[in-house]
Amino acid sequence: MKKMLLVLIGICLFSCGASKTVRDSKKVIKGNWTLSSIDYSKTGTYNVTLLNDASRECFEGSTWQFIPNNNTGNYNISKPSCNSGDRYFVFTIDEVDETTGLYDFLIKPTNEKGKSETNQGFRMKLTLLTETNMQWQQTVRVDGASFIINMNFTKL
Repeated sequence: MKKMLLVLIGICLFSCGASKTVRDSKKVIKGNWTLSSIDYSKTGTYNVTLLNDASRECFEGSTWQFIPNNNTGNYNISKPSCNSGDRYFVFTIDEVDETTGLYDFLIKPTNEKGKSETNQGFRMKLTLLTETNMQWQQTVRVDGASFIINMNFTKL
């Protein structure tokens, strides 16, 4: 009976944890990154505010740190014409489809102590993650049509 109980507890713990793919992704994302470029699925001039924080121009060149053991991080905007400084967030990586390897990447802005003032988060697709590059895609609606924002990162 004790062996059966231990086996059931082991199965529950194993099945409740993150998949190996997500665990591996957290190992890769750990560290410092630069948001090197942001592009859009449609040509034109757009006034986009990313993460309800700043413009594309301010975000490009920002530095990001991901700390996966507690799912926190921060980014720093340092351009003189922007509201510069550190911003904090919590994040999760949720596996969407194991066959495609695509994930949902959820990011929620917080204060320095990890508390969210608005309880608002942002869902993006983590479409690329290698040892040196990462890409997020956020789909929004513009004039009733889908519009994709690509955020391209390079590992430092």
